[in-house]
Amino acid sequence: MKFLSNKWQYLTIVVFVILLIYMILWGHQQLNDLQVILMYSLIALAIHQFEEYILPGGGPIAINKASFKEESDFSRFPANALSTCIINLSVYIFYILALIFPQLIWLGLATMIFNLMQLVGHGYSINKAMGTWYNPGLVTSVILFAPISIYYIFYIYQHGLISIFTWVIAIVVYFIVVYLTINIPMQSLKNRNSKYPFSNWQIKQYDKVEKFCSLKK
Repeated sequence: MKFLSNKWQYLTIVVFVILLIYMILWGHQQLNDLQVILMYSLIALAIHQFEEYILPGGGPIAINKASFKEESDFSRFPANALSTCIINLSVYIFYILALIFPQLIWLGLATMIFNLMQLVGHGYSINKAMGTWYNPGLVTSVILFAPISIYYIFYIYQHGLISIFTWVIAIVVYFIVVYLTINIPMQSLKNRNSKYPFSNWQIKQYDKVEKFCSLKK
């Protein structure tokens, strides 16, 4: 379990490569228009996690140290390597279901709300907490999540696939998914003495980002 909790992020590279090759060779012919958008949203998720945990990395420390203001045990509290692994892998289920069932507009829309909330979190909340103009995950939130989500919403409006009722269900589903994939793992595994700390490398990357991108210079 320790191996998976420390190395899961490298699966994002595998997901990205496989899905991109599929889209280049077959995807646009085999998938309908909604599925194409949802597939690129799934690819964007993998790239987003890559930015948070690999290049530049330091994302989990930004959550603990900056967002949750944890000063002493930020390497493992409130989030730790195990809970973060579960959170990031379980969210794929949400995106894959939307891809498999594109006719469930409320489900696809819920994933787009999830995307846009990443923009809010990385674009405002985390930057404010860190006192920086950049944090791990911001670039992909701006150049991938935002345009893909806006285009999806434009598409379903253009084709008459959405109503107020659809929005209501999508928002409810979004909160349910956040509770299941984020709140439950985070709260149930929260432990100041967790055996699953984030690596020293993640801490160093966070420090580098915070120093380089500080607004207090």
